[in-house]
Amino acid sequence: MRRRTLLTAGAGLFAAGAATPASATGARRVLHVRPGGSVQAAVDAVDGPGWTIVVHPGTYREFVDVPADKAELTLRGASRDPRDTVIVYDNANGTQKPDGSGTYGTAGSATFTSAAPGLTVRDLTLANDWLRADHPDITGTQAVASYTYGDRTHFDNVRLLAHQDTVFVETTALTSFDRQYFHRCYIEGDVDFVFGRATAVFEECHFHTLQRDVTFTPKGMVFAPSTARANPHGILALRSRITSGAEEAAYKLARPWVPSYETTAWPSLVVRDTRIGPGIDPVAPYTNMREAYPWQTMRFREYRNSGPGAVISVPENRPQLTRDQAESHTKATYLGDWCPRA
Repeated sequence: MRRRTLLTAGAGLFAAGAATPASATGARRVLHVRPGGSVQAAVDAVDGPGWTIVVHPGTYREFVDVPADKAELTLRGASRDPRDTVIVYDNANGTQKPDGSGTYGTAGSATFTSAAPGLTVRDLTLANDWLRADHPDITGTQAVASYTYGDRTHFDNVRLLAHQDTVFVETTALTSFDRQYFHRCYIEGDVDFVFGRATAVFEECHFHTLQRDVTFTPKGMVFAPSTARANPHGILALRSRITSGAEEAAYKLARPWVPSYETTAWPSLVVRDTRIGPGIDPVAPYTNMREAYPWQTMRFREYRNSGPGAVISVPENRPQLTRDQAESHTKATYLGDWCPRA
């Protein structure tokens, strides 16, 4: 049975699932969720665009799904420290659904899912704490923290924590070039932990590769774009940094993902003006997901990176943008007419 919760709407209180009181429909349009309450109940209570849900410090063990009709929603932690407010769950791709209808799949494993255009998330943590070691019988080990596929999705000062497939940046359709912007975010994982088809800009973000108890290398990859061939812009990381909890050269920077349902994909990744730590293999920073789609045929480029993981020792393994080409790979060119507020 779902626990009865209270949400603060404006100055009033109402039970989750009840009609929104008049005090919540004025200029403020703010809901507050406190420990013992439900973030999903607050999302369900939103009845139009432009709402803000303020989540107070605490740990909320639930999965949250924001449908497309909750446009221009803001979800934020009540404090400026994202560690104070944590939304976490523990489903994996191979986790069986309670109703016996099968497993969740990669997208279905997500702790946080949003199809809403104009979504803003800030000052909180989204995590999937499913662990391989606790479930040796499960082979579908993807466990997503955030799965978003609405245009103009904006994450600011958000911690995104998982292991495999932490951040899934997707689009509403194969032919859509939906845009997502991540600013000042901390993202950690091991295998393909930033992946998907969206036009996604990561600015001033911190990517951290986890130690992984395996004997083989690479232990994982940071990026796995699956950009549509018609989209000139895929994943862009700029003015960021990449650190590692594993030994030197244990990780690759990226590998291309060409999904079985979109074999015409032409993955695009640009990493520029970023400090790359020693955890990334500097000699061969890219690898293949499938031999049929070699990374050398993909749109993988770097520009003005620094750090021991960015050393260009084998030039053909580290394709670089020219100065003129770099002018086409900026936040402004990727996001177009959308200028997300800091």
